Amino acid sequence: MAATGVGAGDLIAATVSGAQYGYALLWAAVLGGILKYVLNEGISRFQLVSGHSLLNGWKRQLHPAVSWYFVSYLVIWSFIVAGALMAACGLAAHALFPKLSIVQWGIIHSLIALIIVGVGQYKVVEKLMRLFIALMFVVTITSAILIHPDISQIVKGIFIPNIPENSVKFILGVIGGVGGSVTLLSYGYWIKEKKWSGKSYLKRSRLDLGIAYSLTAIFGVAIMVIAAGVKPEIIKGSQMVLGMANEMETVTGIYGKWIFLIGFWGAVFSSMIGVWQGIPYLFADFYSQYKPSTKIEGEYTASKAYKYYLLYLAIPPMLLLFASKPVWLVILYAVSGSFFMPFLAITLLILNNKFKFLKEEMNGKVTNALLVLSLLVFLYLLVVEIISRF
Repeated sequence: MAATGVGAGDLIAATVSGAQYGYALLWAAVLGGILKYVLNEGISRFQLVSGHSLLNGWKRQLHPAVSWYFVSYLVIWSFIVAGALMAACGLAAHALFPKLSIVQWGIIHSLIALIIVGVGQYKVVEKLMRLFIALMFVVTITSAILIHPDISQIVKGIFIPNIPENSVKFILGVIGGVGGSVTLLSYGYWIKEKKWSGKSYLKRSRLDLGIAYSLTAIFGVAIMVIAAGVKPEIIKGSQMVLGMANEMETVTGIYGKWIFLIGFWGAVFSSMIGVWQGIPYLFADFYSQYKPSTKIEGEYTASKAYKYYLLYLAIPPMLLLFASKPVWLVILYAVSGSFFMPFLAITLLILNNKFKFLKEEMNGKVTNALLVLSLLVFLYLLVVEIISRF
């Protein structure tokens, strides 16, 4: 969950915030991790107690428009995110080995991820993700230590919230960027692969997610600390990462640059593998609900719907590597994509507060308060996104 949720977007948001405001916004990365934990805990709790995936809960208990909205959004989101992941992997690999272009590296990474997921399926991906999260964690902490940060200021930045002037959009960007969005839904299928079923697995799931989002928050904090220490001048787009790497070289030497670039590559490639493996579950689940004859419960990866969607992720978005994104597609993706997190928070507030589903495992007051906070934060992000696009 941590390896999939942390990608190029998180790196960019955390880097820009750290470069602009130093340690002042570290608390935002921690809050982002907490809010994503609450959302994902709600997803897993619904599944473990009710015995149904959240997508199945939407279909059974909410208006059909909810499921159709989601799958329509999923198709658009998948195409753009897959293209962005290819570009990010291409950028990271090109920075390490410039003999091949960003486009070539992006295509190579997509095909490798396709083979890993298509052949190895869940168990292979799980083992690979352990290596990636270890790599990412060690690299970011090492990079942060190399710049000799002020520990007392880090503690202050984490535990004493500070809102500098004109920093609200950066705070929300960090909160929204930490830990993924649609990939949260993949967790329900991953625990199903682990044969976790029933209320007895609630404690294990909560511990699991607690570790995942602790690592995610630490990763975000470390990136902000690095950016605050090296203060890269380029603060826009993907060039920020290369700017960070170059400044790392200035501050720590050539080893610091290579360590950082390897960590960046690990973050984006692990996200690609996680998306390639986790997102097709969602389409396969949706398809099985509307095609009852396709009995794939518990065997999603063996279904045609899963395999076709995996190919859809890995191949068509390569087109985005060769041309600028069409304006209409960017606008459509940005607006529809911004709807997902409020949409998820609302559905969890509805479903997880129904006694007939979860009985004594219904949302508590604290959980509901944090879900409402998530809803407000992500609704504000939605409004900002719409205004900025139009």
